Amino acid sequence: MRCHVLVLCTHNSARSVLAEGMLNHWARKLGRNVQAHSAGSAPSGRINPFALEALRHAGVDTEGCRSKSWDTFSAAGAPPLAIVITVCDSAAAEACPVFFGGAGGEPVKVHWGYPDPSKAEGGDDGKRRAFELTRQAIAYRMLQLLALPLETMDRAALRAALEDIARS
Repeated sequence: MRCHVLVLCTHNSARSVLAEGMLNHWARKLGRNVQAHSAGSAPSGRINPFALEALRHAGVDTEGCRSKSWDTFSAAGAPPLAIVITVCDSAAAEACPVFFGGAGGEPVKVHWGYPDPSKAEGGDDGKRRAFELTRQAIAYRMLQLLALPLETMDRAALRAALEDIARS
């Protein structure tokens, strides 16, 4: 059964998009049955061009990337979520809607915080560096997630493993 992962950030324009792109990219390369999605509580309606640039330079397909509301994933017909990851502090502090999991019930929620690369100093070059470093940090954690035996882990073990990844 496919493992659906939702990555949340307030505006769904940078960090959550980087995470969605990297997790899907690595899952395909590694042959894992994992599908990432991203959303925000107050989506901006556009993806930050530096996020798209960082993904493209890493060889990640960005076709279909769009900024969307987290309500999409609490509506009827939404994929059954196994994991919900917040990647910005403001999204982590917000009251999330109810997300539906698969047979295991409610998805495991965890916070993996990253500084906002769109606030980097140094003009466009500084932002490009910040987006690339954020992409690399996210990619590292996504590889760790994909190394987990997701198909056989119970909720407690999965939560503990995801919290360990957050500390790495």
